[in-house]
Amino acid sequence: MSLSSLFKTTRVTKHRVGKFGRDRKGSAAVEFALVAPIFFALLFAVLETGFVFFAGQTLETVTQDVARLVMTGQAQNIGYTQVQFKDEVCKRLTMLFDCKNGIYVDVQSFPSFTSVTIPDAIDANKHFIPTMQYKPGNACDVVVMRMFYQWPLYVTGLGYDMSNIAGNKRLLIATAAFRNEPYGTASCT
Repeated sequence: MSLSSLFKTTRVTKHRVGKFGRDRKGSAAVEFALVAPIFFALLFAVLETGFVFFAGQTLETVTQDVARLVMTGQAQNIGYTQVQFKDEVCKRLTMLFDCKNGIYVDVQSFPSFTSVTIPDAIDANKHFIPTMQYKPGNACDVVVMRMFYQWPLYVTGLGYDMSNIAGNKRLLIATAAFRNEPYGTASCT
């Protein structure tokens, strides 16, 4: 190879390299490929957070609604069992939840607000403790009603972790604390 052909090849190569460096075709695709994973991770994290808050608010609303059955004495007068009371809850939870298999309802009664002791629903190993009771109490008793649902999380693998129990789940808890009304012939003092 002669010296002149070597310079000619070098000039052509420099020209092609320079042209390649100035060419902007495909730069948007490369930039999108760099930004897209972060964008979609953020988008899915926002959507999942929204769903969790919406589900939690739905559970709170149903808890307050069903608590009125106990507070007014309707559940006691009808003689609901724990299963029948849960069926009343499931009638009101039509979307978002697997009510029959996933909702846990805990109703406990106490003689006064100062005697209320509620155990934690999550143990030290981040497992849900499903010890549910159904004691709606009598007229003028203090009642604490809690509903639980283990909401599955999907975006936690992308670094956004809002789980509070094992198994990539968030335990949604809704609580209503109230004094039963003096239904029937009872009177509260």
